[in-house]
Order: sequence, then structure tokens, then C-alpha cells
Amino acid sequence: MSGGVMKQSGVTLLELVLVLAISAILLAIGTSSFVSIAANNRLLNATNSMVASLHLARSEAIKRNSRTVLCPSTTGTECAASGGWHQGWLVFHDINNNAVRDAGEAVILHHEGMPEGFRLTGNTLIASYISYVPTGATRTISGLHQVGTLTVCEALAGTVSRRIIINSTGRARTTKIALASCP
Repeated sequence: MSGGVMKQSGVTLLELVLVLAISAILLAIGTSSFVSIAANNRLLNATNSMVASLHLARSEAIKRNSRTVLCPSTTGTECAASGGWHQGWLVFHDINNNAVRDAGEAVILHHEGMPEGFRLTGNTLIASYISYVPTGATRTISGLHQVGTLTVCEALAGTVSRRIIINSTGRARTTKIALASCP
């Protein structure tokens, strides 16, 4: 080039710092959104596992024309005497209608415990077992309507939780709730 001025192209240090700052802000927003989505998916999967087991127990009671029970279980062969549903559960055919798995009663499903940090607890009527009769309704072993709620939460995910509501006809529905903390 003769007699002309050469023009240099590039970025200044100020422009580079500005782009890096904007990128860091966008990355922070994106990461927190991803963490929130992942936590919500884990909670949804845990909730859906229990709802699927409730549907299975209900349909088995209707199909077998006999009581089917869900109970918390750590062993996969017997009901647990204490602890929450998050430790795992059984679905079994309760031939003698006592809501306890006895020898000779078929295990229909054994669900392993939930991942660390999850809690799945039932209120009074469904804390230790959920029993379906041949009509598909939930009943205690004494014959009373068995209604209640199961609460699913993850200690690491904050206050967003799910509640599984079981009505007297045995149907389960879920709803999102906010808790102060995961018990």
C-alpha cells in the first residue's frame, strides 16, 4: 500500500474484559437453571416410582379379587417395623388380610430405596402400609377408608416437594408443594 494508513483489527483489553464478564453472568444463570431442572427431575422420578407402585397394587387387587398391600421394606422380603417409605417398599398379595407379608404370600414388586437425601413419608393412616381391596379402594385391615398423603422431598433441592394424595377410592394424584424443610 502506498501512502495509505494500515488499519489494524483486533480487540482492546476493555472489550475482552466486557465479553468475559457477560459470559460469566450468563454461565451463572444457566448453571443455576440447570441445577434446578435436574433437582426437579429427580423429585419427579421419585414421585412417579411410588405412583406407579400404587397403580400396580390397585390393579393387582382388582385382578386377583383379593387384598394387595404396599409396605415400607429394607429387605425386599418383609415389611419394615420402622422408617419411611424412602428406604424401599414391597407390593404383595395379602392372602390373610393382615397387612404383613407372611410366608407364602407372593411379592409382586420390590422397589429399592431412594437415593441419598430423599424422604418419602406418609401421614398417620398410610405411614406403615397401604392396602387395596378387590374393588380398587383403599381400606385398613379393620375395614375403614384408608386415605392420606405421601410427601416426597429431597434435602439438597430446597423447599420444592411433591405430595401424593390417595383418596378412599384408591386413586392417587400428585401436587407440587413448598415445605420449609425436608423432614
